[in-house]
Amino acid sequence: MIGAVNERSARRAAELFGVISPKVTFLKPVEAELGKLFCNAYRYINFAIANQFYAIAEKHGADFHRIREAVREDYPRMASFARAGYTARPCLLKDTMQLRAFDHNSFVMGESARMINEGFPATIVQQLKRAYPLREMTVGILGMAFKPESDDSRDSLSYKIRKILTVECQRVLCSDPYVSDENLITEEEVVEQADLIIIGTPHDAYRELEFRQPVIDVTGEIGRTQQ
Repeated sequence: MIGAVNERSARRAAELFGVISPKVTFLKPVEAELGKLFCNAYRYINFAIANQFYAIAEKHGADFHRIREAVREDYPRMASFARAGYTARPCLLKDTMQLRAFDHNSFVMGESARMINEGFPATIVQQLKRAYPLREMTVGILGMAFKPESDDSRDSLSYKIRKILTVECQRVLCSDPYVSDENLITEEEVVEQADLIIIGTPHDAYRELEFRQPVIDVTGEIGRTQQ
């Protein structure tokens, strides 16, 4: 999407971006900017819907992932139903809040999505407190990056859940094969020492691990939540 103030600048921008894109769409500058913000806010809200549904399902003893698979099967209208997870992609939150500010704080749906996604770690910890004696347990978090197969930990909610757990359980151990952080240990040490495992980021490397303890994986990508 190219937003230009005149025909000459639009043409020059099209020549540049035509190198990497087979198609360009011309819009007014405000339309192009809103289009970009709409895309990221739409994804952020989709993740918030999934996270809210996950919390509701867990509250009532239902398997969110089984429900998600069932409603998406042979039903195209639900194809965009996102997975639950710790939604921390910097652009998604940033652009949702940019849109909220641009619209003079009247974008209440975006603010609700922020409250759901940013509060999701606390929601998970509250659920765990009802199911396990956290005060007596060592909890391990696998994955500290904000998305799989990445070393980028900006705004990662794995760090938020670690912070909450430091006051709720006996000890917190964290690992990530990509993130550089002196406070992290190896995944083998986490699996060996933890009484409970939380999958913070579903890196492919975790698919081969064998767990002897309960595993909480809200994404459902590494395996079903084992409780």
